[in-house]
Amino acid sequence: MPRVRMASTLLARHFRTVFQLNVQRKKKWFSGARDKSTVQYAVRPNLPKLAYRKVNGKSPGVVFLPGFASNMGGKKAEALEEFCQSLGHSYLRFDYTGCGSSEGEMVDGTVGTWKKDVLYVLDELVEGPQILVGSSMGGWLMCLAAIARPERTAAMVGISTAADHFVTLFNSLPIETRKEIEEEGQWIIPTKYNETGSVTFTTEFLKEAEQHCVLQSPIPVTCPVRLIHGMKDQEVPWHISMQVAERVLSNDVDVILRKHGQHRMTEKHDIKLIVYTIDDLIDKLTTLV
Repeated sequence: MPRVRMASTLLARHFRTVFQLNVQRKKKWFSGARDKSTVQYAVRPNLPKLAYRKVNGKSPGVVFLPGFASNMGGKKAEALEEFCQSLGHSYLRFDYTGCGSSEGEMVDGTVGTWKKDVLYVLDELVEGPQILVGSSMGGWLMCLAAIARPERTAAMVGISTAADHFVTLFNSLPIETRKEIEEEGQWIIPTKYNETGSVTFTTEFLKEAEQHCVLQSPIPVTCPVRLIHGMKDQEVPWHISMQVAERVLSNDVDVILRKHGQHRMTEKHDIKLIVYTIDDLIDKLTTLV
């Protein structure tokens, strides 16, 4: 069974132990701004270029997977780069096809398209085992990547993990509503996270997404898994993280709930929790080595 910890308990433990034992390391991270990595472009045969930022360093590395229609310039992605720089560990953040600075059109993207992006990153842009950090839809892609590349996945950290979320949400609609959407060929959902105030999914996108669902059977992942979720998340219910925890085969699984946490988890203490969780995993993995 997965362990469920309230965020306050985890933070308290860190302040008593990890923080005290590694004061200098934390001071380096909290000390402020560092030089940001430069944007690079991966040229792929017959595929759009992928934009990414990379910091070279020790293993295990950390790879950040953004959420749906998001990019590598968010607060979490930048904070993790600063943290990995302070430790001297490698770090990579990138934009999916059709998002941010990468080539392609967002409307042409699918879950399968973005899964291929993640696998390309693991196969071609990083070396050695990686801690995958997936935010929202990135948490879903993180699971898919870990299944496909177990040898490259040292650990997983999900933030507001949205595994199967588009499909589950659609299937929860009344039959009449689903029929109307299928007839119209698109599903428009209100959102507060973009200028238009809505997100449009085509029926083709939803059908393709069904092929990548992971919650209908055991998830063959055996590495350490940490799932952080806000209980005030109005976009992706926190019980999805509980479902992922139940489905993964790993015996080293923690679900960390923030009582007042929102979906994006970008408040100062949210980011500290994420960083401390990754720091814990790095200590664990390097000790095992």
